[in-house]
Amino acid sequence: EILGVLVPRLTELTKSDCIWQRICWRLVECVPERWMEPVVLGFVQRAPGADALSRLLGNLVVKNKKAQFVVTQKVLLLQYGHTTAVLQNLLGYLSLDSLRRALLLRVLQELLETWGSSSAVKHSPPEQQLYISKAILICLSHLKEPEIESCRQELLTSMLEGVKCHLDSSLPQLRRLGMVVAESISSRINTEGPVLKFEYEEDDETRELKSLLVPTPPLCVVPNLPDDDRSEKAGAALPSVPENNKKSQAAAPVMPDEESDTELDSDDDLVPYDMSEDKELKMKAPVYIRDCIEVLTGSEDVDKWEATVKALESLIRRNPAATREVSVELAKILLHLEEKTCIEGFVELRQRAQVAVLTTDPIPVSKYLTSQFYSLNYSLRQRMDILDILVLAAQELSCPKLHGKPEDSDTQKPRIQLLPGSDSSKDWRRIVDERIKSKTRRFATGQCLVEPASSPNQFSPVAGHFFFPLIHHFDRPLTTFDLLGEDQLVLGRLVHTLAVLMYLAANTVAVTAMGKALLEFVWTLRFHVDSYVRQGLLSCISSLLLSVPAELLLADMTEELLETQSWLGDVVEKDPDGDCRRLALQNLLLMENLKKKLEAVPS
Repeated sequence: EILGVLVPRLTELTKSDCIWQRICWRLVECVPERWMEPVVLGFVQRAPGADALSRLLGNLVVKNKKAQFVVTQKVLLLQYGHTTAVLQNLLGYLSLDSLRRALLLRVLQELLETWGSSSAVKHSPPEQQLYISKAILICLSHLKEPEIESCRQELLTSMLEGVKCHLDSSLPQLRRLGMVVAESISSRINTEGPVLKFEYEEDDETRELKSLLVPTPPLCVVPNLPDDDRSEKAGAALPSVPENNKKSQAAAPVMPDEESDTELDSDDDLVPYDMSEDKELKMKAPVYIRDCIEVLTGSEDVDKWEATVKALESLIRRNPAATREVSVELAKILLHLEEKTCIEGFVELRQRAQVAVLTTDPIPVSKYLTSQFYSLNYSLRQRMDILDILVLAAQELSCPKLHGKPEDSDTQKPRIQLLPGSDSSKDWRRIVDERIKSKTRRFATGQCLVEPASSPNQFSPVAGHFFFPLIHHFDRPLTTFDLLGEDQLVLGRLVHTLAVLMYLAANTVAVTAMGKALLEFVWTLRFHVDSYVRQGLLSCISSLLLSVPAELLLADMTEELLETQSWLGDVVEKDPDGDCRRLALQNLLLMENLKKKLEAVPS
């Protein structure tokens, strides 16, 4: 309340009066130690720009240790709720005086240490990482060339360590943050040589980050000017063009006709062929599954290979019997299939064909895919492809299928047959219907459409073949694959896949056994350092509570549920990730609802 009135008035008074500046400096320097933090924070948040803040505070951060701690440590490293404008005020204030620039360099060094710490990346929320990234870029925008030259090696070392930590993260937002900050540091330390360049999708966040690298004027808020003054200042701001340039622009060179004629090629006189009715020759796709296998494995005809890839999914679904004879072999070929030509949507076409094979012959193909997930000599991309295929196939198998075409809606409604060619009969019928409708009171309306015919859940008999092999060997590291080590991105995808499979297995015979195994799996990994993995574990708990009947949960897993409830309470209170806290709270509400349902059921 006080600073809301005081700061704007002092800002006006200190613009042109150095005595008021000295008065203001003396005022803030005499603030007692225990009140220094709220006063400094209030000035930083209320000041209209870095220039105004410099006039109001002077060199307070150099003279007062408490103010220096608040400005250089607490606001930047221990808090992350301030706006970008506050960061620009604060760091711009440090850059406006030679005594304070030493603090700016120290702040940048500490920010880079935090940004490049793998422990900080794993245990701090993404919002704080974004806040620190913004502060780093604002610091870089204020550095001068001699200062960059003096700390070039430190900047390069910090950049390499930080970008590695961020690229190892499972969260796309953190990986993109690391790329943007690394590009910005590289562009400042390598002004003449090659710079780092990553491929990522730009969004509003990345555009804002890149805009922070451009230094802003010290005064952010510009007072409104009258229209005449604006036009005068705008005209004054335009660069003056010399008269010689104006003349040269007016006298643009014109190509003589003779010279242009000599440059014409003699072939231009030829009349082109009319190709408007020409049609592209399309390669005929194979009509048998075994022919497709031969084309995909050994054919050198690129057009035929492309036609086969496009037609494979529909061919598999039309010939289920022939597909079952070679299902495992076809799944192996598709898993290792690489793009020979630049075919549009190749990854999606291959994935749909793999899902078609798996849904046509679920048990042998699922056994093959789940065994290959923990095998040697597979890339992380192939292992994640296996998880995606299992999820998509499980979704397709669990959805009810409509056998045959639905009947036409007109045939479902009995109605009176009227004689054709009589307009009066139509009017008569319409009038009667309107009268009946106006006189009839309806308390409830029945269903107008016939319910679709139900069909068995095809995922029920094969749910165990999808689920248990994936959960079996997760703790056995291989030479090229370690889920509990550096391959935590794949572990996160595995955990989310198990959650989806558990949810789709509702009302199946194996759901209780799956729930027990999944609860043990979650309990083993509940303290994992990666937030993406923890989010997947909490999703597993949600799927478990929604899929397993409440009576079976209490009968078979009472102790485990009590321990899980205690753990969820700790996650709500202590987990640094906001999504994890939200998911844990949802799980606690689900448990409470299950408890109320069981209490409402009479014994």
